[in-house]
Order: sequence, then structure tokens, then C-alpha cells
Amino acid sequence: MAIPESPSKRRYYVSRALEAQIPQKFLRDVINRLRFGADAPLSDECLWVDSAAISEVYDHDGSDAAPRFRRNMSGRVLGGDWDLRRKPLGHEPKFEACRAHFLDGTPWERTPLFRRLTDEIAQGKRPDDCATVDDLHARYARLDALYDEAWHTRRLRPQKDLPEYFRREHGGILVHIARDGTLLRSSGGMHRMAIAKLLNLNPIPVQLGVVHPLAVRDHLLTRLRAPADTRRPRAVPEIAFGLALIATALPRQDLWAHSGTGLKRSVISALSDGRILSLFNSLPV
Repeated sequence: MAIPESPSKRRYYVSRALEAQIPQKFLRDVINRLRFGADAPLSDECLWVDSAAISEVYDHDGSDAAPRFRRNMSGRVLGGDWDLRRKPLGHEPKFEACRAHFLDGTPWERTPLFRRLTDEIAQGKRPDDCATVDDLHARYARLDALYDEAWHTRRLRPQKDLPEYFRREHGGILVHIARDGTLLRSSGGMHRMAIAKLLNLNPIPVQLGVVHPLAVRDHLLTRLRAPADTRRPRAVPEIAFGLALIATALPRQDLWAHSGTGLKRSVISALSDGRILSLFNSLPV
């Protein structure tokens, strides 16, 4: 995470970090390293994959057996059979809207997706963080610019190369890893995914989502990672910022949400014997 120098920008980043649940992710990284070693999943980690390798969607239904995965769950190792619930990629409203617009020349405003989003805004909702129809037009104008850039350069830029860069690959195409290494799309980054598929871009950067423990056991993340020399060590200011975020969030009741007593016990143990500092130093930014 790039830490700004000015107090006002730092306050904004702290607010954004809390909203993105960075304290929880920070602790998750530490616990994952304790549990799984150097090959442990990293929250918001950037992986590089062929767009053709992503052909299925995680078919969640909100139940305990198939919960919906959000960006705040990035790097979480979750067992069960959730990864067996799959359906083909390409029939989602956003994907179909991109296909109609970029391949068939249909104006965004004439796609069912755009009309639905406009209706949601009229109901007082904020789809894709758009509060007004003008916001919606601006968002899709940015998608047009993204498509044009990708068409000319034959690549999607990772989040770290974008002006709005926040942390690792946070905000990118969210992809979950099944037990057999299958890449499953779900939540976050569908427009970018559609553009990558329509243009057959390879490789593309994706944000790590939830990982099945068998994929970790079999080291299936290794082939998706950049060379080790690009995973730079965490600087001391990053450690201080992470600790400050944790301290800020400790009073919040949701800090330990979805965390078992084993995770809490591991954190307490790490803090008590000094291992946590060496772990922080080994975690990439």
C-alpha cells in the first residue's frame, strides 16, 4: 500500500483502508504465513493468468455451503465444497453488455444492464458506486477508454500501474482458486474480465480471492505468481501503518468477524514471542 505523506491524504487512506478491511487482511496474511509458510496466499495478491484459463464462475447462492465472496475476503483459505459449484463464464449481464457494446456496436444506454442500473439509481441505490446517471455515463466512458487502451497495447495494466493505485491488486479482476487449481470468477472486475476475454489478452493481472486449502497444500498458486524478485519486502513504514490500522480497528466488533479462536490464539502467540515482526518484514507490499 502506498502511504501518502500529507496528513489529509493519510486520513483518507486510513478511512479507505478500514472500509476495505485492511486490518483484517493484514492479520490474515500473518496467520496464513504461520499456517502455510512462504507459499501462503496473500490478501489482494496479484496473480498473472491467461484469460482463456478463466472459463467458469463460482455459482454462489448465499448459503453457508456456497457463500458470496467479496474483495474483503481476499487471501482467505476456506475448506468445503464451495469450489465444486460452477457454471460457464460469459452469460452474466455485464459480460453480455460488453459483448453487445464492443463487438456489436450497441450503445451502452440500449443494453439491458444500463437500463437496470439506471432504474436502481432512480430507486436511491448506488450500483457500482454510481449515485447519478451522470456517474454511470462517466463510468462507462472510462470502460470505453480501457477497452481502447487494451486493444492498442494488447494488455491490461495491473493496479500498481494505475493512477488510483491503492494496495497490491485490490480493485482488479477477482478470481478464486478451486482445489484443483481451476480459476473461478465471482464478484469484482467483471467488465475488465469481459474485455480481456473479448480481446483474448494474455497474460492478465487478477486479484486473488478465496483459496481452497487443497490448492495451498499442492502449491497451485506458485505457477500463477510473478518471479520472486518482483515480490519486494515490506518497508518499515508499511509495518507501522499496518500496526496502526490494527490498533484503530481493535475496538470494532467486526475485526474478528469470520475468525475462529485458533486465529486469535495464533495472533496472540505471535505478538508475545516476537515472530510477528519477522513475518511483517517477509510480507510483500
